[in-house]
Amino acid sequence: MRKIIVSATVALVAAVSFAAPSQAGYYSDDYQPYCFIKKIKSYDYYGNVIIKRIKVCR
Repeated sequence: MRKIIVSATVALVAAVSFAAPSQAGYYSDDYQPYCFIKKIKSYDYYGNVIIKRIKVCR
């Protein structure tokens, strides 16, 4: 009887631990992330301008 209770408890803890991370990235239907393109200007070794475009979402 004790083994059944312990195994049921372990199974319940395992099921809850897998369910929690799956809810972390959930968005409701009304939420849409705000995204924009950010330009970063840098220079290479020879002094040439390099412009990187990075997408940033909040």
